[in-house]
Amino acid sequence: MMVHLTFLSAPALFSSNGLVMTGALIVIISYFFNLIATRYSVPSVLLLILLGMVLHGAVSATGAKTPDLIPILEILGIIGLIFIVLEASLDLELTGEKRKLISRAFFAALLNLLLSTLLIALVMTLYIDVDLTTGLLYAVPLSIMSSAIIIPSVSTLGTEKKEFMVYESTFSDILGIMLFYFLISSLEADSFKQMSLAALLNLTLTVAVSVATSYFLIFLFQKIRTELKLFLLIAVLILLYSLSKMLHLSSLLIILVFGLILSNRHLFFPGRMRKYLKEDQMSVIFKNFKMITLESSFVVRTFFFVIFGFTILLASLLDLKVWIVSILILGILYGIRYAYFRLIIRKDIFPDVWMSPRGLITILLFYSIPEDLVVERFNTGILLLVILASSIAMAVALIKYRNLSKLLPGEPEELTPGTAELPDLPETDRSNT
Repeated sequence: MMVHLTFLSAPALFSSNGLVMTGALIVIISYFFNLIATRYSVPSVLLLILLGMVLHGAVSATGAKTPDLIPILEILGIIGLIFIVLEASLDLELTGEKRKLISRAFFAALLNLLLSTLLIALVMTLYIDVDLTTGLLYAVPLSIMSSAIIIPSVSTLGTEKKEFMVYESTFSDILGIMLFYFLISSLEADSFKQMSLAALLNLTLTVAVSVATSYFLIFLFQKIRTELKLFLLIAVLILLYSLSKMLHLSSLLIILVFGLILSNRHLFFPGRMRKYLKEDQMSVIFKNFKMITLESSFVVRTFFFVIFGFTILLASLLDLKVWIVSILILGILYGIRYAYFRLIIRKDIFPDVWMSPRGLITILLFYSIPEDLVVERFNTGILLLVILASSIAMAVALIKYRNLSKLLPGEPEELTPGTAELPDLPETDRSNT
């Protein structure tokens, strides 16, 4: 009896049942990608992008017209960014002994972002023949580290290295987004003074709104007695993010502040304020909320990178200029990062130097450039090459770090990219989600 594989035909593939099956299979495959990533230190993002490219090839083989998934990609990018920053902030503990670590991560993110943006902007002015301000606008997304890739990939690092990378990538996201929208507003401002005052007012107002909103939400959700409230909280945060973005506030800062206050509530409810905090309820809410955030972030990130892989046009990589510009950008990114770690950190800088992938936020910000500022001469193949090359570089460094740590346990006095001595790594059971 002959079996007809009708489910591979274009009509069946794009039917409601076919899409449901495809979505379920993508999530299942992504779970196994996480297991592979945890075992072999290969970022699951690379595997997800490859899966998207394979799906694109399968759809093309059926003769069906490839759907435009860019609008869906933008929506998933926004939601994914919210979950990623929220997930990171819930893991950050603000303690006195970590003050030095936090300050080092902040200045590392700030200095690398500013220097990379400036130098890449100069490349952009030559490549797409634009003024410096527009060049800076195109340079910012490429200068931001991807917390979406870093945070799930650092589980094999030592505690201090892991926390440093989580802080640095989160700060890079937030500072980069603020700089991006600052540049957009500067193009609309009449003078530098007006622009500076607007930026200062924006930051001050955002911090005030973030703190007030965070306290209000904590008080409110302590009063809700029903069990169905955690996704309600997520919906409120997404709504606040969208509203603050419409008001041109630093919307991501609201998410970060809420997560920090929730995870460090013992610091933000001192003295007499502690009587307003019902710790028995909040500890349960925090535990469940953190788990839901982790799971939701995994699902959103999965579909984002698969769809991104689906939308990739490999023909864009045939342009020699794309390769030249991409290599220049990568040289700038790693050159600045190596110089910073070598001159400032001075020791134990591997694999930190290579932990600088580009990903979700880079893609999202490029799609957020206003239409009147879009330069048609910019080839999106540069995004693909920089994202893939930086992710592969991180994967190779992590694999080398993991292998050497098994062979040469011990605590080194100094570690550079060429040394063979590595710190002893603690065992961890955290999955690469």
